[in-house]
Amino acid sequence: MSLAGIVAIRNHNNFRLVSPVLSSELDDSIYIYLAMSGSMVPMRVLRSESVESVKVKIKIKSNKGFRAKVQKLVCKGRELAREYALLRDYGVEEGNVLHLMIRLAELQVVSVRTSCGEEFSLLVKRKRNVAYVKRRIAKKYMKLANVNEQEVFYGGEKLDDQRLIYDISKYYDAVIHLFVQRSAQIRSTPREKNFEVSIVAQQLHDTRNFHEEVRRKTSERDVLLEPVVTNPKVELSSAIQDMIKSTAEGLDSGKCPIRSSEGTGGAYLMQNSRGSKYLSVFKPIDEEPMAVNNPQGLPLSENGEGLKKGTSVGEGALREVAAYVLDHPKSGRRSFCGEKNGFSGVPPTVMAKCRHMGFNHRENIDTKTGSLQMFMENNGSCEDMGPSSFPVEEVHKISVLDIRMANTDRHAGNILLSKDEDGKTILIPIDHGYCLPKSFEDCTFDWLYWPQTRKPYSRDTIEYIKSLDAEEDVALLKFHGWDLPQEYARTLRISTMLLKKGVERGLTPFDIGNIMCRETLNKKSIIEEIVQEAEDSVLPCTSEATFLESISQFMDRRLDEITK
Repeated sequence: MSLAGIVAIRNHNNFRLVSPVLSSELDDSIYIYLAMSGSMVPMRVLRSESVESVKVKIKIKSNKGFRAKVQKLVCKGRELAREYALLRDYGVEEGNVLHLMIRLAELQVVSVRTSCGEEFSLLVKRKRNVAYVKRRIAKKYMKLANVNEQEVFYGGEKLDDQRLIYDISKYYDAVIHLFVQRSAQIRSTPREKNFEVSIVAQQLHDTRNFHEEVRRKTSERDVLLEPVVTNPKVELSSAIQDMIKSTAEGLDSGKCPIRSSEGTGGAYLMQNSRGSKYLSVFKPIDEEPMAVNNPQGLPLSENGEGLKKGTSVGEGALREVAAYVLDHPKSGRRSFCGEKNGFSGVPPTVMAKCRHMGFNHRENIDTKTGSLQMFMENNGSCEDMGPSSFPVEEVHKISVLDIRMANTDRHAGNILLSKDEDGKTILIPIDHGYCLPKSFEDCTFDWLYWPQTRKPYSRDTIEYIKSLDAEEDVALLKFHGWDLPQEYARTLRISTMLLKKGVERGLTPFDIGNIMCRETLNKKSIIEEIVQEAEDSVLPCTSEATFLESISQFMDRRLDEITK
């Protein structure tokens, strides 16, 4: 390969060779602006480099150790979700702004409060130990400058310096109360003060001073939480009723919503009346990505489209509820928000109205509408460990949900890990605000790369899939208050059709998932090609039933080719 140019720097009377540069690389080079932590940082990148490469550069440039997998990049209203796609594939051009979102699940806040009213907060990694926390306390609070003077207790038990923060709050309790005092051997007077340390398992909405101001401004009449039920025939389960009642009690008692740093929209962790645990997660419609009150600094959507192709801003809450409603139990259908657990384990979710000063407001307090989902105790997400330990059936149940709903945002970070009473690993799917899109363009399933997906579905799972009925599902969502637009209903019908036809032919989750997901950013998936063939074969005025019949025929032909 010949050199087309050389970069050199003049140093007095000499030239110093810096590096050879290809003319193609010079042509490919552009400057973009990285929106990070409230500032704009210029970056030189190549249009031909991958998204993953840019994230590595950001890690180095930020000097904060942000690993690539905790970064989310958004450009021109679209998330750059595919790690190996090139910047030019996403249309990134000279002068574009890339918004950086950081998922800080591995960090948590340590809020320190003294008995004399002094307070401060620390941000530490969950893999740190008690000794590290003591050093941070000593650095922040000079009266405890000697770490050997500190004794830390939890539940009456003295904590060893090597005890990990993760071990103390492994289930992400809202507040874990530690007690810090001077060592009895060192204490010289009875006037020394005790200290209480609260370890909060998720990011706080803002500083404690902000929360105190919110509590001062918020009175009982300013707080509201109630379900949004448009159909009087819909009966809420006792689990959802208890969740709403307990969450409302927490708000009434002055426990503020805590905004999570996870995700690209506003998500608030709601506490119980004692502040000892999280009960639910509230996601307001007006704080969704690119919505008017988005707290993450994302710009307003110019055309109403969401971060994922085929979705619209302001509909994420409806999709969160739809995922729960359509997650039918193994036997029967959830015609009401019944007591039975769904096949895929979507947490109980309901539309709700909530009013509180702690939300992100541009003007005076008002009532917000959004999804309220039960908070699930967990041991972290699937990002925290390799997939080899996940039970096959648990992975398969996630795949069934994602294929049916044409999920465009399934990654390891929104599948939680938990244990049942027998110690068996349970996978809990969350974050379904980008399901049921108008098109299949952005369908992505992280589980495609897990070995369990190459194994066939079990007999029980196949029977469950056979029992699915897209027409009944469309009617069920309408019963619950969401009359699906035709484009979304078509997606549900096609994806359900593919799932049922696929298992009839013995296809695995891996096989079906690859039919739905693009191999590269700009190459249409097989399901997109099937839809295009059907559209080209019918007249514009063709009925929906006739169009779906055409889809079925083209799908049969392509599936037969695959199974051969």
